[in-house]
Amino acid sequence: MADIIQLLPDSIANQIAAGEVVQRPASVVKELLENAIDAGSTQIKLIVKDAGKSLIQIIDNGCGMSETDARMSFERHATSKIRKAEDLFAVRTMGFRGEALASIAAVTQVEVKTRRQADELGSRIAIEGSEIKAQEACQCAAGTNFQVKNLFFNIPARRNFLKSNTVEMRHILDEFQRIAIAHPDIFFSLHHNNTEVFHLPSTNLRQRIVGVFGNHCNKKLVPVSEETDIIKLKGFVGKPEFSKKTRGEQLFYVNNRFIKSAYLNHAVMGAYEDLLQKDAYPLYVIFVDIDPSKIDINVHPTKQEIKFEDEKLIYNYLKVSIRHALGQYSITPTLDFEQETSFNPYATQATPSGLGNAPQTNLEKITIPSKGNPSFSPSEKRQKNNLGNWEKLYNGLQTIDESTELENNENSSPEKSMTIESEWSQKGELDDSVGSFSKQSRAPYQIHASYIVSQIKSGFLLIDQQAAHERILYEKYLEKFQSENPATQKTLFPQNINFAPADAALLKGILPQINQLGFDVQEFGNDSFVVHGLPNDLPEDTNAQKTIEILLEQYKLDLDVELDTKERIAKSMAHAAAIKRGQTLSPTEMQELIDQLFACSVPYKNVRGRNCFITYELDELEKRFLA
Repeated sequence: MADIIQLLPDSIANQIAAGEVVQRPASVVKELLENAIDAGSTQIKLIVKDAGKSLIQIIDNGCGMSETDARMSFERHATSKIRKAEDLFAVRTMGFRGEALASIAAVTQVEVKTRRQADELGSRIAIEGSEIKAQEACQCAAGTNFQVKNLFFNIPARRNFLKSNTVEMRHILDEFQRIAIAHPDIFFSLHHNNTEVFHLPSTNLRQRIVGVFGNHCNKKLVPVSEETDIIKLKGFVGKPEFSKKTRGEQLFYVNNRFIKSAYLNHAVMGAYEDLLQKDAYPLYVIFVDIDPSKIDINVHPTKQEIKFEDEKLIYNYLKVSIRHALGQYSITPTLDFEQETSFNPYATQATPSGLGNAPQTNLEKITIPSKGNPSFSPSEKRQKNNLGNWEKLYNGLQTIDESTELENNENSSPEKSMTIESEWSQKGELDDSVGSFSKQSRAPYQIHASYIVSQIKSGFLLIDQQAAHERILYEKYLEKFQSENPATQKTLFPQNINFAPADAALLKGILPQINQLGFDVQEFGNDSFVVHGLPNDLPEDTNAQKTIEILLEQYKLDLDVELDTKERIAKSMAHAAAIKRGQTLSPTEMQELIDQLFACSVPYKNVRGRNCFITYELDELEKRFLA
């Protein structure tokens, strides 16, 4: 029998290795930026086109390479960083494995021009799919110029797995930001489709963080700095009041290398114990400097995972240091002695202006056509029919004396009942043929200013007011995308708003869709925008900056989800504009919220899969008391 085991050709082996190293355009950006830093560059320019699918170009003024080194750099496991196995535990450079360039050349068309300072001529090398197409002397500036074109040109299946330009560009921005923050002494710039996104001059760490995350970030920062014989720790953490609902601005570095660590993140969150609201995440940029022999970074090809010799020591030290920094700046928990009013259905309270605590008119502006209105759009007719079905839920309820009801229940067999969701799904509409539903005998009321209790004949509904309002707004915004003339409420004076460069670039890409919702926002240059109007169903005192910030944060959460852009924006806007838990509503507003929820085509779930309401049957309650 013939031998069947054979060595793979280098081209195939490189493509296999590229599957680990090169997952998307951002992977190429990361590897080439790290190489430029290891080359001692003081200026690095990144140019991308079509989110890196067509071109990724990195120009640096580093040490450059000789003709021989330039050729050898594309061989597998060729590196200048280590010589023996022991060197792995003394690595201070960003790269060391010798896999990146070989993997990149296996799945792209690469051209590199490089020259050392002492040489008169440089070298040019062109490679396609691991095959050298050209190698010659050339005139070029000192340093290295990499051009990577047509990612996965020879593996169409891999190219088809790439996401939209918006998603891929977001990943590139993430990698760029992580590296730029770690090296504030280096000038960085980023251009996408001939537009400059970042221009970051050499500076200190605080100013680099502000340059990356935006000027508004400066007032959020609390410095952290501790040092022992084992570990040095420095960086910044955010003040609790500026926490967000997303984890985007959370960065760990070990020996200037970005890492991901759920364990260390848990230590940081522990330092913020009792300082943050539920599901809120603080900003932090933490640098840990430790003896390389105490860590192992050769865990994964991306080098973003790391093992510590003593994880518990690092955990405790990090937690105590951050807690100490917050204490130094008098950031301590506060006790709330406000009287609980959430059980009073008629209690009212003043709420701050801005998103999340919108005035009570927020619900009233989302109106349902009255029965006397002679003209209905198709969507209004659908809502009217849906509402009519749900109104049958309230037919015929009598005021029931509790003792009489219990007595009747004891002496009669249980009535056959059907849940709202099963009846809807089986019949496509609601009727009261089984006598399960009835009209409530009292106004709805709130529990903890977050949930609404609404009585029905078979028991009661417990409604999550935020989830319900998100569902209402989501369907409303999807309908707005079908309208050619969205209703806009013009502002008395134009308002300037500013964003971090990455967020500004994202907003520019989805601005036409946002304006379809009723916004009137125009670019103003330098990461600035001018707001001329807001959707007419938002409160008059809505904070435009805050609203769009939350919209963008939610939009970023859904970037990797396979959704249409308009659906993604409708989801994000619904979450941003919905009333929040903790907001007190009047009985009229609660009833209006209930009516609008059951006029929706899908009233059961909000945009993120959370139940909008739960049905409690009287039989279930009786069993609970007998348990």
